[in-house]
Amino acid sequence: MSANALEIRQLVKRYPNGMEALKSVSLEIGSGEFFGLLGPNGAGKSTLIHCTTGLARPTSGEIRVFGQDAVNNYREAREAVGLAPQEINLDMFLTLEETLDLHGGYFGMTKAARRERSAELLEAFSLTEKRHERTRTLSGGMKRRLTLARALMHRPRLLILDEPTAGVDIELRLELWQYIERINREGTTVLLTTHYLEEAERLCDRIAFINHGQIAAQGTIDELAAQYGVSGLEDAYLELVGRQELSRAHLDGGEL
Repeated sequence: MSANALEIRQLVKRYPNGMEALKSVSLEIGSGEFFGLLGPNGAGKSTLIHCTTGLARPTSGEIRVFGQDAVNNYREAREAVGLAPQEINLDMFLTLEETLDLHGGYFGMTKAARRERSAELLEAFSLTEKRHERTRTLSGGMKRRLTLARALMHRPRLLILDEPTAGVDIELRLELWQYIERINREGTTVLLTTHYLEEAERLCDRIAFINHGQIAAQGTIDELAAQYGVSGLEDAYLELVGRQELSRAHLDGGEL
């Protein structure tokens, strides 16, 4: 078994119109690690996730999930992965229980195992009282909770979270952080994309910056700050996107 949860080698994704969304991306995420992927809109984050989870086929390169070839042996690799996508994609006609049950069935869970796991997750995400309601009746925050519960249904060893707290209130964000931290401590590897830098600062062991389809830098927060010659993650990110004038140090110095 590979010591890494995810290994990406020289990954290229080129669309028919010639646009390269990923340009020879290489990345390693260790088993049990909490890893952040940060970059501006259009940088290649979602494309990388789609290639890793089989939603898009790379033009070239290699992806391995716990040693399994995720490009040519997709099914075995995909069974180890749980994905909470950025866009809410729940079936509005299913109840919460049916949503989780269907997902568990897709991954080959027995009926008894699905029932037990559904009850466990609905309780964990404070959704038990809503279990017989259609997903279309849920608030935005509850849909986020259910999306994460669905990703965890089959007990994945690698959990991929694409902007998991976008648009939710601070209370729910903190609640989700605590839950994700707990499952990471229990051994689940987590790959997180987020635009909330405080989220990455709190949760991630290491972070990679991606921009224009390429990995620009990676390391711990201190290593990234040192690489860009700044004092923290926020200023390092601003250096990445070329907006140094927005840094606190710049503003505090009275330069406008």
